[in-house]
Amino acid sequence: MPELNPDLYTVIWIAPLEIEAMAALYMMDNIHDGRFPMGRGDDYVFHAGDMLGHNVIIATLPLGQEYGKGSAAALASQAKAFFPNLWFGLLVGVAVGLPNLSAKPARDIRLGDILVAVGEGDSAGLVAYDLGKETANDGFQLLRHGHVLATTEVAVRSAIGSIKLRSRKGAQRFLEYYEAIKDEEDGVFSDPGENEDKLYEMDKEGTEKLVDRKPREASKRTRVWYGPVGSGDKLLKNAGKRNELRDKYNIIGLEMEAAGTVNRIPVGVIRGVCDYGDARKNKEWQPYAAAMAAAYAKEILYEIPPRKTVAVGDSGRAEEIGGWRSVFNGPISGRNVVAGNSISGGTVNMNFW
Repeated sequence: MPELNPDLYTVIWIAPLEIEAMAALYMMDNIHDGRFPMGRGDDYVFHAGDMLGHNVIIATLPLGQEYGKGSAAALASQAKAFFPNLWFGLLVGVAVGLPNLSAKPARDIRLGDILVAVGEGDSAGLVAYDLGKETANDGFQLLRHGHVLATTEVAVRSAIGSIKLRSRKGAQRFLEYYEAIKDEEDGVFSDPGENEDKLYEMDKEGTEKLVDRKPREASKRTRVWYGPVGSGDKLLKNAGKRNELRDKYNIIGLEMEAAGTVNRIPVGVIRGVCDYGDARKNKEWQPYAAAMAAAYAKEILYEIPPRKTVAVGDSGRAEEIGGWRSVFNGPISGRNVVAGNSISGGTVNMNFW
């Protein structure tokens, strides 16, 4: 099996969960057939491919490793050291959605919607909601008023702004990217259906009641929400705590890896809503939500033209030369083959259950 050159890869796509990594790999235009060199102290196997002219690595957590900020930080730190020419990164996967139907306008977030972490007013794009100090008089205070995490790479924020602006006219290219993979793996990424999307709201007495929401028009099935996203180590299955965090920090969703990643690699955070953070939390919507997030992330790569070509000179170091970035020119496998485990002409299935 050929050895891949870490110098040739400029985009890192971090997908912590296996189903998130599977969706990312299916978004690749080509899978690069080969392996990166590994030595003592190298803990992670990275997958490689190209997407819309960018050489991309997919980084995911090892099987059985606990998720959360610490694991994400270790993965990001090693990736940053291993790939010397990284330009920008994306953290792509699933998250808790935080609807707020009493807000004006109503924030009617639904399962399968996409959350994009961006700053809003005085709120940071990412809020480390469990990082701060507990005081006797004022309760819990966020460290540096919630502005402790790094800001996403400017190019990524510019691409997100372009997508948001264009979508006002109804142009949502990412839906085409989703359609291209929805039937893969026997339809694992398919939409479970709006009838299976049930939101329960808690009243002042602590009683949960099913919310009656009208079905969306087919053309508006998926919405993208832009705003602050909370990041912490807690796996939330409590409707009361969910609402408390939502109202206190004005966040649109919750996830568990960004706070450990962005100060090492300033990733753009893209998340698909797979549950509402209550006692009914399950994995049914994870594949669809992961695929929708991956589709939006691919549109970010569309918006950012590849940098100049990186070639390996006589010195053995990467050098820039004129023209668009040329993608990996070694052996390439079909999109349905998992990188690093490819079998000529075959398909490798990944079981995320």
